[in-house]
Amino acid sequence: MSATTFDDSERTIWAGRAGAYADTFARLCAHAVPDLLDAAEVGPGVRLLDVGTGPGTVAAAAYARGATVTAVDAEPSMVELARAAVPAADCRVAVLPDLPFGDGEFDAVVGNFVLNHVGQPRSAVAELRRVVRPGGWVALTIWPTPPAPGQSLIGRAIQAAGARRPPHLPPLQAEEDFARTAEGLTSLLAAAGLREVSCETLHWNHRVGAEEWWAGPAAGVAFTGQLIQSQPPAVRADIKAFFDEFSAEFADTDGLLTLPHAALLARARS
Repeated sequence: MSATTFDDSERTIWAGRAGAYADTFARLCAHAVPDLLDAAEVGPGVRLLDVGTGPGTVAAAAYARGATVTAVDAEPSMVELARAAVPAADCRVAVLPDLPFGDGEFDAVVGNFVLNHVGQPRSAVAELRRVVRPGGWVALTIWPTPPAPGQSLIGRAIQAAGARRPPHLPPLQAEEDFARTAEGLTSLLAAAGLREVSCETLHWNHRVGAEEWWAGPAAGVAFTGQLIQSQPPAVRADIKAFFDEFSAEFADTDGLLTLPHAALLARARS
């Protein structure tokens, strides 16, 4: 299946940025991992596919539970980190919605925030259903809309500075998008033919220093980082100034930020 302009943009956004992601936003995304693996009923002997493994956080946690782990990511530098994190796992480069596996090859498939980064979410979910055995579980997390206050901190600063989205960062095509709500996510899974679909909202506070939180986008990590880097110097400076101002709302006496976050976790049976 041919890649969309959104997919092409995602490949550019993440190219070579595995290290910067691992040092910044990876710790945030790790909060959802235990619940994600519980939802997919991952335990000893389970043949698990971790899609969008990033630096291998989910893969490592699944291996520690005794699962037989296969992990894929579209970005080669992420796969390198995952291989180092879980040498016993089969880690390889692969891009949704075209996975190099046979029908029903896995007992469970998980994706931690991977649907936020694919240009064809419906085809992606259908592919996940294809590679999981009948009766196996698919479990996925996404960031919801509207976002939790901590998640929207950087976005608020970008908006306050009047930053404009450049043409090389296209939005997801309207016909491919879906509501980033519990209903939207469960409908997406059900439309792929998955059964027993359910969704819950995870809540947690992410504790991090302000400069560490800024380091991710400053290094160009993810869409927000690329958006910031594409702005003229004066706008970038304004974004940082607003970030510093808004960060004070979340600062504790020890200097760390307490950032409320939320994620949607859906699971369904093939």
